Amino acid sequence: QVQLVESGGGLVQPGGSLRLSCAASGRIFSSNAMGWYRQAPGKQRELVAAINRGGSSNYAESVKGRFTASRDNAKNTVYLQMNSLKPEDTAVYYCNRAPASDRDYWGQGTQVTVSS
Repeated sequence: QVQLVESGGGLVQPGGSLRLSCAASGRIFSSNAMGWYRQAPGKQRELVAAINRGGSSNYAESVKGRFTASRDNAKNTVYLQMNSLKPEDTAVYYCNRAPASDRDYWGQGTQVTVSS
């Protein structure tokens, strides 16, 4: 059974931090690089961070230096530490294999709102 459960979102002031978590089923997690995606209102979903099984990661330019992805392979869980948050980071955040398409299964996501 495919499962992706994102959590950890919320309302935070500009400059604040959040840590997102994603529990994934082994089917998705075990053989894939994993990614964090986000979709802001009226915009397409975009990949903001990807991390392979060995822990090497890369980031979109818009979040580089502020976001850090990590994973716990024993727990089938990926994390996204988000620091120095900006209003433009406001979006629903999803995790999935990287790369993933709209045809793949997607979880509910977790809402991140950055506002004063």
